[in-house]
Amino acid sequence: MPRIKLVSRDSHGNDFIDSVLMPTPSQITPLNSIPSSPEAMDWSSYYPAYVADTPPVESTHPQKLTKDVEVVDIGCGFGGLLVALAPLLPESLLLGLEIRTSVTQFVQEKIWALREQNEGKLYQNAACIRANTMKFLPNFFKKGQLSKIFICFPDPHFKARKHKARIVSTTLNSEYAYALRPGGIVYTITDVEALHHWMVQHLDAHPSFERVSEEEEEKDECVKVMQNETEEGKKVARNKGQKFVALFRRIEDPPWE
Repeated sequence: MPRIKLVSRDSHGNDFIDSVLMPTPSQITPLNSIPSSPEAMDWSSYYPAYVADTPPVESTHPQKLTKDVEVVDIGCGFGGLLVALAPLLPESLLLGLEIRTSVTQFVQEKIWALREQNEGKLYQNAACIRANTMKFLPNFFKKGQLSKIFICFPDPHFKARKHKARIVSTTLNSEYAYALRPGGIVYTITDVEALHHWMVQHLDAHPSFERVSEEEEEKDECVKVMQNETEEGKKVARNKGQKFVALFRRIEDPPWE
């Protein structure tokens, strides 16, 4: 099992880079660029247990899976949430998106090691790729494909001139609304109260989202996992810090008049 302390801890990747490489363990076929569309993405080497028996229509088309990715952890860090959610959501394909190369490699190797330790019975539904969510989310996911989006302890970008790099914004919220199916949930958590208010303000202001009630939030098992199983969440707990949580539901689009 790879160890976190051996991985480069450069705090954040460049949110505005254009190129995206997806380095992979030796067991996975390397991918050298982002897909031109969701249909062009080859997921077969990330979820080999879910590859469809039928061959692609054309040799140039990617091998299809028996189901689509539907749960995404944006900025997945060292994969704590992915690993905890995979057994909890066994019928869903989970994907971590991470911009840092060495961290992505670590999570990929961690998942492959867990698959081998469990003789292929667990963690087949989890994977991680390196990708810049701020630029390329629609390249990976179709309209209404996702049921859950997790945004856990994102970079607060405290300086006003860096607010445009925050992972919750008016523009990005529209992309989340596009990829998320009606009834789907955006989960947010941070230990920075000002950032919490920023995310709530921007998601509240978007016409495609409504805030989930505290009562419903408390009953959601994924919230408990999000609070306690991420590496950053554990660090906050050790330091006796606060964790601010907000969930938003994707509502139905209004009918065309």
